[in-house]
Amino acid sequence: MPSPEELAREKIDKLLAECGWIIQNRSTINLSASRGIAIREALLKDRDEVDYLLFVDGKAIGTVEAKPEGFTLTGVEEQSGKYGKGLLDIYPKWREPLPFAYESTGIETQFTNQLDPSPKSRNVFAFHRPETLLEYLEPNANLNTRLTNLLTADQMPTTNLWSAQIEAIRNLEKSLAADKRRALIQMATGSGKTYTAVNFVYRLIKLVGARRVLFLVDRGNLGDQTLKEFQQFVTPDDGRKFTELYNVQHLQSAQLDRVSRVCISTIQRLYSMLRGEEIDPEIDERSGYELRESLWKQPPPVVYNPNVPIETFDFIITDECHRSIYNLWRQVLEYFDAYLIGLTATPSKQTIGFFNKNLVMEYGHEHAVTDNVNVPYDVYKIDTEITQGGSRVEKGFYVDKRDRLTRKVRWEQLDEDLAYAPNELDRAVVAPDQIRTVIRAFRDRLFTEIFPGRTVVPKTLIFAKDDSHADDIVKIVREEFDKGNDFCQKITYRTTGASPKELIQRFRNSPNPRIAVTVDMIATGTDIKPLEIVMFMRSVKSRS
Repeated sequence: MPSPEELAREKIDKLLAECGWIIQNRSTINLSASRGIAIREALLKDRDEVDYLLFVDGKAIGTVEAKPEGFTLTGVEEQSGKYGKGLLDIYPKWREPLPFAYESTGIETQFTNQLDPSPKSRNVFAFHRPETLLEYLEPNANLNTRLTNLLTADQMPTTNLWSAQIEAIRNLEKSLAADKRRALIQMATGSGKTYTAVNFVYRLIKLVGARRVLFLVDRGNLGDQTLKEFQQFVTPDDGRKFTELYNVQHLQSAQLDRVSRVCISTIQRLYSMLRGEEIDPEIDERSGYELRESLWKQPPPVVYNPNVPIETFDFIITDECHRSIYNLWRQVLEYFDAYLIGLTATPSKQTIGFFNKNLVMEYGHEHAVTDNVNVPYDVYKIDTEITQGGSRVEKGFYVDKRDRLTRKVRWEQLDEDLAYAPNELDRAVVAPDQIRTVIRAFRDRLFTEIFPGRTVVPKTLIFAKDDSHADDIVKIVREEFDKGNDFCQKITYRTTGASPKELIQRFRNSPNPRIAVTVDMIATGTDIKPLEIVMFMRSVKSRS
């Protein structure tokens, strides 16, 4: 039976091969067989052996120390450092001591780049490709060093930014220069998070030489919105549009454009790409947060994909990051050996923890209102007896039972009392009169208490519990306001006849619809400037 260390080496062999390395025994060394060679149990000075000695273009460049599964790796770093200094003179080498060291169990792998200003190990999903390690040796190739130099060499104008955006960018760059690989920016909804992000992406590419940046969004329509921000962004030093200088790809397939400096994608599409699978366009339009548990009860783990190496991106920006750090999607973020930058208006404790408590910017709604960036809001609450305490339908009454899938209705007489709690409303039990009571109260008070003196219904967004609930709300709104189909429309992933993008565009720019009803198609991050009323007919978990 193989020993635990032998089992670990089998996994390491497989992973090295997938990452572009040819495995050889020390008795049959042929350094010209491939660009990247990993020699097993290579001899060192003082009769030492290293588990794997890595060669690129015929010269030694790094080591891999193998340990059995479950072995803690930080204590192995000194051993790796010793091996990097103990090469036999017969080995050609790129430099001594060797610049790169890995410690791995085949399940967990950590990497140290000795060329960093302050070398420290970090966990990586897999090994870097041979050509990548060679690139790291080039003059001025060290990203961490270039980030440090940015603090002193920056001459970029900031006249296109206001104070909070400048502060966010400066604080982020200080964090990156200190080699903090995760950073969180909290800025209130409507305060220009995406515009701030486009600015620092431009700075990272222009001033630091970032090869490629990944911009992750929660759903497809937010990707369209982000792409538009890049297309409209006028660079402050050059005067040209961002997309006139650099290619930006909005990922719509499993094919990554290697020329593009920015890639915009939903996290669910990127997950499918890593799995080597195509994704249904409908899934791309839904919220990744809502999908994370509905698609798979036991989500298949992310595995290494040779077509998407771990070093594909230098930086990953994850918008609405409080929705993308859990369970399934966390695997995607941790697949890449990249700096992670989170953007959110509402960070939870878990979000702050994921980003190592490195909150580089806090800019809340109250501050944004004080700066005249945002406007204040008023809360108008409509309660009904049923929403507060539930209700009861006495036995003997006839009720209509609706099939969840087909919505077919049949009448049935209750043979016992039916009691239901508030949280069952519009899910297990539908009470159209309760919906009508709320909508009627809204209609009657709209021009007297909510917006006195108005005569035109303000642009209003109603959040429903699910698609069926949204259907009921739309019909009742049209009836109570005595308006046609154009006045109130449903915008969910089940709406047909027009794409969600077209429906959102119509809601944003056209006189009608005045009222839109959604579940999660329009949510945090979607820009609809004419919107004046947000109405929640479901529970709200957002901290803001």
